[in-house]
Amino acid sequence: MLAALVPTILMSATGIILLATGGSKSMAVVGGILVLAFCATALAGYTLGNVFVTRGANLAAVQNEFLSSVSHELRTPLTSIRMFIETLRDDRVHEPAERQRCLTVINQELSRLDNLVGKLIELSKIESHNAVFDRRPVTVEDIVRDALAAFEALRFDAGAATVDVRVDLAPGLVVHGDRAALAQAVGNLLSNAWKYTRPDDKKIQVTATTSDQDHVSIAVTDNGVGISRPEQEAVFEKFTRGSAALDGGTPGSGLGLAIVRAIVKAHRGKVDVRSEIDRGTRFRITLPRWREAA
Repeated sequence: MLAALVPTILMSATGIILLATGGSKSMAVVGGILVLAFCATALAGYTLGNVFVTRGANLAAVQNEFLSSVSHELRTPLTSIRMFIETLRDDRVHEPAERQRCLTVINQELSRLDNLVGKLIELSKIESHNAVFDRRPVTVEDIVRDALAAFEALRFDAGAATVDVRVDLAPGLVVHGDRAALAQAVGNLLSNAWKYTRPDDKKIQVTATTSDQDHVSIAVTDNGVGISRPEQEAVFEKFTRGSAALDGGTPGSGLGLAIVRAIVKAHRGKVDVRSEIDRGTRFRITLPRWREAA
């Protein structure tokens, strides 16, 4: 930086002196102008070069972090699968019940891998604008109904206990977008709320209102562990999970909220979070409101 800036500053001073003392001498004036023009170009080149180098370094850091996270998420199930396959191959399990348990674990880990790869592909398509959305007017009531149906099926498959879900939707709210994609975004928020609500008293609330004349807000609120303020923006990044989730051992890949943000952004909306430790979390999706006249 000093090697680039010091000569430029000295030359700038020389150009200013030439302009100030040149008087009627046209050569001195021209020389001063040329020196200042050269210095301005050098400074602009240095600034742009620094910006692009910094951006490239940041992009490389993000890519390395992403690859590291993907490798970590893939390595865990692959290690389990390899261990159980070696156990079965070496015939170290003789009881039929134990063999069945090994096969069950292998199947679960394969399902986990398939789910992770599917989420990565889906997220990549949305972020690269290659995802095809069936955009049409759709009511918020239909979106929430589809999300709740998917959430109940997920909860039933997991054998989870009943959760108190309260729904309060303002009537007549319509947005323009892909019904399945938006239902998936709300469903991901419901799944997150279910994971982090209190185990002995699970309560989730889904509300929909008009945030202003031109926008609709869909909010999912839980009574769970909460997210600390420094982590609230980071939870939307890929493979990022709050410390409460990690400390509690709650399963997850850290892609659900990233997919929510990508879907909402593709629909010209935004998603935000408000949370307090041990007092619950509220995720809110805001979308442009569709009007028939428009």
